[in-house]
Amino acid sequence: MQDMNMAIVKSLVSVAWADGEFHDAEREMVEGLIAAFEASEEQAKEIRAYAADKKTLEDVPLAELGGDDRRALLQHAVLLTFVDGEQHDAEKQYITALCKKLELPELESEQLIQAAEARARRLLTLL
Repeated sequence: MQDMNMAIVKSLVSVAWADGEFHDAEREMVEGLIAAFEASEEQAKEIRAYAADKKTLEDVPLAELGGDDRRALLQHAVLLTFVDGEQHDAEKQYITALCKKLELPELESEQLIQAAEARARRLLTLL
C-alpha cells in the first residue's frame, strides 16, 4: 500500500470513530479498504491496531495528503458516515470539521459532499 493510501485509511478510521464508537459495519468498511488498497499483512495489522483506539480529527495525517488525496478522503469519509444506513449529526459535524482541516475551498467541499451524499444514498443497500 502506498503511503498516501495508508494516510487515507488512517484518516477514515478517525471518521469511523466520529460518533465515539467503532461499529462492526465501519470495521468491515475499513477491512474493505485494506483489501482494496492491497495492504500487506504487516500494513493490515498496523491499521487494525491503529483502529483499536479512538481516533479524532487531530489524528488525520494532513501532511501526508496532497490535494487530490484530500478530495478523495472527503468523498470516502462521507460514504463511511452512511455505512450504518444513515448519517448522524455527530458525523455531519465531523465532515464539516474535516473540510476545514483539509483546507479545501468551501464551495468545492460543498459540491464534493453533495455528490458523495447522493452517491451514498443511491448505494445505501450495498453499504
